[in-house]
Amino acid sequence: MAAEAPAERPQPALTPPARRSLGFLFKMAAPSGRSGWRLWAALVPAVLLCVAARAAEEPSTADFDVRPGGEVHSFSRSLGDYTCTFTYSAQGGTNEQWQMNIGVSEDNLLFSCSIWRPQGKSYLFFTQFKAEVKGAKIEYAMAYSQAAVGGQSDVPLKEEEFEITETTVSHREGKFRFELSKLMIVAKTPRDEL
Repeated sequence: MAAEAPAERPQPALTPPARRSLGFLFKMAAPSGRSGWRLWAALVPAVLLCVAARAAEEPSTADFDVRPGGEVHSFSRSLGDYTCTFTYSAQGGTNEQWQMNIGVSEDNLLFSCSIWRPQGKSYLFFTQFKAEVKGAKIEYAMAYSQAAVGGQSDVPLKEEEFEITETTVSHREGKFRFELSKLMIVAKTPRDEL
């Protein structure tokens, strides 16, 4: 008679999601007694501060309206020590929905900022634009008259239409042809200069 295969051991149940929550961890780690309460009172703010600091470093996307009318408008976002600001003036049409995406590399050496119209091509006439970063120095930047969407490709502006400094990308007076749909910036953070 052939030996029977050993019965399979039941796999342990996965931990329920509620048990993985911070509340469960706090409850399980809570010190007991009077002397433990002081430790607990000091531990909670420290943990919350760490969680908040980590959340502040996560990449961020924000929607905003580019408004025509010839007035100068700005939109700005910050992430930790770094800020990206888009300043512009545009004419024609109606408001367009744009996005600003900002992020910091895992090694904290690069800060990135992209400003673009998710629908691809803007139908507004930009009389001026400037994207500025604070807290970092631009390593690479590019401006586009059309953003890649649905089979379309990015169409870069001609080099003569815009200029790049250590902290800004902006239109070049008299050369810029009024079309803008996307700006991309990658900047080195000061941590890279140590």
